[in-house]
Amino acid sequence: MKAYVFPGQGAQFVGMGKDLYDNFNEARDLFKKADSLLKFKITELMFNGTDEDLKRTDVTQPAIFLHSVILAKMLGESFQPDMVAGHSLGEFSALVAAGALSFEDGLLLVQKRAKAMQTACELQPSTMAAIVGVEDNVVESVCKSIKDIVVPANYNCPGQLVISGSVSGIDKAIEALTEKGAKRAIKLMVGGAFHSPLMEPARVELEKAIQETKFTSPRCPIYQNVNAQAVSNPDIIKSNLISQLTSPVRWTQTMKNMLADGMNEYVEVGPGNVLQGLVRKVDRKINAYSAEIK
Repeated sequence: MKAYVFPGQGAQFVGMGKDLYDNFNEARDLFKKADSLLKFKITELMFNGTDEDLKRTDVTQPAIFLHSVILAKMLGESFQPDMVAGHSLGEFSALVAAGALSFEDGLLLVQKRAKAMQTACELQPSTMAAIVGVEDNVVESVCKSIKDIVVPANYNCPGQLVISGSVSGIDKAIEALTEKGAKRAIKLMVGGAFHSPLMEPARVELEKAIQETKFTSPRCPIYQNVNAQAVSNPDIIKSNLISQLTSPVRWTQTMKNMLADGMNEYVEVGPGNVLQGLVRKVDRKINAYSAEIK
């Protein structure tokens, strides 16, 4: 069974999507539609901007969404997923590619999500840190022991977990986890504490937009971040999507569940190849590769 997976924030690069724009009329039309819907020329920033331009949350998230979704559309009849999933932001790309959400609605939700997250980041200094080389349960235990806000945020693969919280909470967790033998425990260059309780203002704002948006049953199950389970019911999809901003991304569990359900091909759709590396940490034998238009 073939799984198509969609990357999240951090996979962006200058020039992303330009090959699609230059070679496919349908892709060019979608990029132009995006410029109009977003009310700024995101294509200019994607194709000719700077690394700093693309690090802005209000640019990064719609840019990665556009690259992923338009690439999926250009795959045409070769896009035959048995299951889909997306890492954080990538969940929106996966839903559009699987037909649960329209291109227009997906893009506008991503824009609202990015702005709401940025606003939440500005309310309180916060950050994230990557923890490598200790068991998940050790990280979870340390997070619980700290009085400041700090929680597991991204279960990326066995032995790699990102934590999220207040600056003081992250500092204390890094110190404690280093003492417990973490090979790496370093702060990430991010604007705030994504997938933590500090994103509650963003969750509230995005909830209204998601509830007002039409979702339909996807063409195949989507394994959602919140519970790592296969979901096809539009109402459950919406509920999980609302919870996503303040809940951890259970990517390790998602990959294991996909494998248990028969996945033997893993196709990354969008910029970068980070997700291929993560699945190989779960099963080195899995056939993982980037989507290409033939």
